[in-house]
Amino acid sequence: MTGPAQLPAQFPWQRAATGANLLSPEGSLGVTIFEEMTTLALSTGAINLGQGFPDEDGPVEIKEAAQAAIAAGANQYAPGKGILPLREAIAVHQQRFYGLTPDPQTEIIVTTGATEAIAASLLALVGPGDEVLTFEPFYDSYGAIIGLSGATHVTAPLLAPDFMPDLAALEAAFSNRTKVVLINNPHNPTGAVFPREVLERVVELAAQYDAVIVTDEVYEHLTFGVRHIPIATLPGAAGRTLTISSAGKTFSFTGWKIGWLSGPEELVAAARTVKQFLSYSSGTPFQAAIAVGLGLPDEFYAGIADTLRYKRDILSEGLRAAGLDVLTPQGTYFVNVDTSPLGITDSVELARRLPALVGVAAIPVPVFCHADGAERTRSLLRFAFCKQLHVLEEAAERLATLRDRL
Repeated sequence: MTGPAQLPAQFPWQRAATGANLLSPEGSLGVTIFEEMTTLALSTGAINLGQGFPDEDGPVEIKEAAQAAIAAGANQYAPGKGILPLREAIAVHQQRFYGLTPDPQTEIIVTTGATEAIAASLLALVGPGDEVLTFEPFYDSYGAIIGLSGATHVTAPLLAPDFMPDLAALEAAFSNRTKVVLINNPHNPTGAVFPREVLERVVELAAQYDAVIVTDEVYEHLTFGVRHIPIATLPGAAGRTLTISSAGKTFSFTGWKIGWLSGPEELVAAARTVKQFLSYSSGTPFQAAIAVGLGLPDEFYAGIADTLRYKRDILSEGLRAAGLDVLTPQGTYFVNVDTSPLGITDSVELARRLPALVGVAAIPVPVFCHADGAERTRSLLRFAFCKQLHVLEEAAERLATLRDRL
């Protein structure tokens, strides 16, 4: 169980920066690793496999629906909780895929991406003196929002090569101050998809300590040969779980920032109270288009996972040819590698060299960790494979030369 260094008398922005590993112990503010790697990729002409966004648009029928909504005049504020057709489409989606039956009037809200849903949930439910438990490595915005809330960020490690938690360590990370357990499944940055026994233990421990479960499921449809299990479907979970997802990853429209949150009415109301003073509402014509997208046939959902799995395998071939140990993911946009077979023990330093060395940019996994976790993952690098095939094939060819260039 680890936590970040605590700096006294911090302003909220400093707490957020500390939580996201952007503030040095001396108090100087750095840029995100994503900005740093993107800048390096641009300056060297490298293929950017760092930040996880697709380089091509999603289904044309969704784009056409957005264009039609704009032409029809859906260009003013949406209701704070989202337009009813989208909330109804989310409810149908949850029933269709998982057998969940949230009420679109009281148990679903539309948010400005999953990031706002996470922020609204945490800011609604925790504060100074509370603890929020996540797995580690963790998506950087989790640390930032936990820091902003004033709560303490506690972690339980995910261990390579399969990035499953040690259940004893997970239990030890809980305490009487644990107010929220924030679970990302499928998991970024590791690509792990947690099986039923892990999720059931999370539910048992949350019940034991009377904690709310906030579950970030934005990669729910992007799994490879394993089934995504929403925590809210497990016995004893529905009454204490806020489920979050979004359109960006499923439909490859990350710039639209349409997300949603569902769960028990009282928890949704708490999150909505905060959310309405963050963005109030957003993306009215995009909301209408995503309602169309959620109704796409099963073949679409199976197809996006199959295509992404093929892309994973193309990139993985190049990474193996480079002499790296590929830690094959079960879901998400990302594949992690261990650089230690090449004698490299500092992935941050390698990530900074890689764009000039072979013309590919990646993200070092230690930036998603507190100090202890950064040491544990110090030889790991994350690559995004949500790119066009010809881009991945070129990247794989470049990466295959790494061993000779070191």
